[in-house]
Amino acid sequence: MRKIINNAEHVVDEMMEGYISAYSRYYVKHPDVNGVILKQRRKDKVALVIGGGSGHEPMFSGFVGKGLADAAACGNIFASPDPNTIYQTAKAVEQGKGVLFVYGCYAGDNLNFDMGEEFLNDDGIQTAHVRVWDDVASAPQERIEDRRGIAGDVFVVKIAGAACDAGLELEEVVRVTEKARDNTRTIGVATAPAQLPGVEQPIFTLGEGEIEYGMGLHGERGVLRTTWEDADVLTEKMYKQILDDSDLKTGDEVCVLVNGLGSTTITELAIVFRKVKKLLDADGIKVYDTDLNNYCTSQEMGGFSITLFKLDEELKKYYDMPCYCPYYAKGELTGNTGEAAGGQTEDVQIKSEPEFDVNDVEAAEIVRSKAGILEELNAADARNMLLYIADKIIAKKPYLTEVDSAIGDGDHGIGMAGGMQKVKKKLSHMENEENVYALFEAAGKAMLLSMGGASGVIFGSLYLAGAKGMEAKKAIGAEELAHMEKKSLAAIQERGKAKVGDKTMVDALAPAVEAMEANSEKSLAEMLRAAEAAAKAGVENTKKYQAAFGRAKSLMERAIGYQDAGATSVWLIIQGMREFVEDICEEK
Repeated sequence: MRKIINNAEHVVDEMMEGYISAYSRYYVKHPDVNGVILKQRRKDKVALVIGGGSGHEPMFSGFVGKGLADAAACGNIFASPDPNTIYQTAKAVEQGKGVLFVYGCYAGDNLNFDMGEEFLNDDGIQTAHVRVWDDVASAPQERIEDRRGIAGDVFVVKIAGAACDAGLELEEVVRVTEKARDNTRTIGVATAPAQLPGVEQPIFTLGEGEIEYGMGLHGERGVLRTTWEDADVLTEKMYKQILDDSDLKTGDEVCVLVNGLGSTTITELAIVFRKVKKLLDADGIKVYDTDLNNYCTSQEMGGFSITLFKLDEELKKYYDMPCYCPYYAKGELTGNTGEAAGGQTEDVQIKSEPEFDVNDVEAAEIVRSKAGILEELNAADARNMLLYIADKIIAKKPYLTEVDSAIGDGDHGIGMAGGMQKVKKKLSHMENEENVYALFEAAGKAMLLSMGGASGVIFGSLYLAGAKGMEAKKAIGAEELAHMEKKSLAAIQERGKAKVGDKTMVDALAPAVEAMEANSEKSLAEMLRAAEAAAKAGVENTKKYQAAFGRAKSLMERAIGYQDAGATSVWLIIQGMREFVEDICEEK
């Protein structure tokens, strides 16, 4: 498939430039990160910041507007924004009343928004979040917090924006928004795959006459691959699953959204709603309002979702409040955001801070302190080892993309390569650093603040968590490296809650750390050989597991037989350490 792009690496940046330019009447881009900021907003209110991966347009950037979100933090295609993007975007719009974050419940979004909140809290800014989990197909009721956020985002953002503009305190805004979230149910199906810009193969394939039932917004496989059925038959099946999961009853009122996934026509969506309306009428459930549109998309994916949003008098009040953005409007239809109704407005003033770019694609010049096997890593060697690993991961981007595409959304290789480019740029300014731990900490922080997705927080912690707070050292050996990675593993498991057998990077890292500890009294090279072998075995073991986290979780036993991309990256990183120490670095 041909995408109308220039360079796949610059898709989000160029999209953002064009989007802001087209709607400059309403928006300004944050000068340092991919944050869309509403130019004029009501003063003295809770700030609403939404966000997630790009590629779902108009969600999330297209839902910044009057009576909606004040800003959106935008990640790479199908990947969550990194903590720095979230932090900087929110800081640009907060007004002393606190910040509410609304986003879909995905592992990467949860980790990165949590970290962004921590940074804001460190600055004395009060925050809260509401994770949208409307996808009834992705987990049962008893595990509702594991459900994904899909098209129900539209209703939750609408209510949250109205509650913020009504001047409610943060605690009350959270209560109303959570009520909206808990009254929202969605299920979707895919009829054709999407394709990531720059990736040759689609995210998944469907046979003739097949559909993916319960499909996620990132191209994750659904809960069932089944045969195509007529629109009425399929719609009734989806409708019944929503009703079985909800407490809707005769006399209730709902808003309905039939959402296209990118390439579905309004004609098709209207045919689906026709059946939904008949089913609601038969059950005595009243339709208060309806939308037929492509709001939460997945590039050019074919298919649709049905969302039912149950109203009560309080939610109806906030739903009826006017809102406007270029892609979504309710109530008074005015395209003028020059004056926000009912309150004073505030012009955006954002201080730009210098930041390193991501255009470093050439292999670094690797210089070792001596030829042959190293017995320890001094600061110069540690820096060069990290640069070598970065180049290794960048070179393996196609391989990691292929691994991730099997059961994920194919963005792991892109994210890892982008993070490693940041590492290279950061370390290029640290030639004179004498503290080994400071180099690992800087590399980890560069990844954490740039990558987005779950990988940014997790792989940033692989370097950062173990090195942070350590007493400065000019050189480290096997024992110190083993101790550092043990600390990192503990921090990763504390933050992500994963254990061996959950089909995550922990399946490679945990046995590698165990091997490091068992061999830490040996030479650095011997210890890393054992760790690499253990990590590789861990990667193989992931093929036997179902996924307990991330986008492969909903596949259940269908994830068996495929290796985990995060575990694969851990193995490659440890392999890179061993290759550098043994002086057998690959040519890039």
